[in-house]
Amino acid sequence: MAVCCRLRPDVATRKLRGARVLVTGASSGIGRALAVQLVAAGARVIVTARREAELQQLAADLEAGTDCLAIAGDITSPEHRLQLLRGCESWGGLDLLINNAGIGAIGPFRESDAERLRQVMEVNFFAPIELTRLLLPILQRGDRPTVVLIGSVLALAAVPLKSEYCASKHALHGWAESVGPELRQAGIELLEVHPSTTASEFFTKVLGDPSQQRSLGAMTPEVAATHILRAIRRGRRQAVFPLAGQALVALRRWCPPLFRWVTRPQ
Repeated sequence: MAVCCRLRPDVATRKLRGARVLVTGASSGIGRALAVQLVAAGARVIVTARREAELQQLAADLEAGTDCLAIAGDITSPEHRLQLLRGCESWGGLDLLINNAGIGAIGPFRESDAERLRQVMEVNFFAPIELTRLLLPILQRGDRPTVVLIGSVLALAAVPLKSEYCASKHALHGWAESVGPELRQAGIELLEVHPSTTASEFFTKVLGDPSQQRSLGAMTPEVAATHILRAIRRGRRQAVFPLAGQALVALRRWCPPLFRWVTRPQ
């Protein structure tokens, strides 16, 4: 498994100006930073998250008018996903679907329960897959349509005390590897993005005890968003960042004993 991906020679640099984009989990963190940078690049954006006040504030802060439409709701709800479909249909097509919404969980597996596991899997795995399935017809009417999955370095290098979160991101990665060729046959590209730790509200809202989270060297959401948009522009199929994240994945592959020692529970 490669920790980085070369630019495919048959794909030119993609322009974001005028692109029709849906971003989930946009009320804070990476999702919010993506919306800001996309609108600044001239894209037309629909943002969604559960927190309506934060979404409306985002649209107001951008002063983007019709370039940024906020649709609040729970991404795990089929009814909300239909709302998003109707919003995209008003454009006549969708160029970028960025599945960013996610939830974390931390703590010993023995102290967890089935409800926490199901909640993590619903948000991180089932919701993005079902949203992608629902939007496939409108994506096929897009301009170089691309599905972007915001995964995690932990999808490629699982660590202790995050069993539910790692499992959900591993599942998303496995689904992407399987479905990618199907989507490309239908004219839809798929990009997996695997960021390392990002300093955002994500870690204050994890299920479990957030004090167990190691956050040394965390990058800002703005830096993460810049990496993601660069990968989109370059037509990549996978991006792992920053360098520390690439190093962790490489360590997991080439020296498992040292990886286990570095990531051992404290």
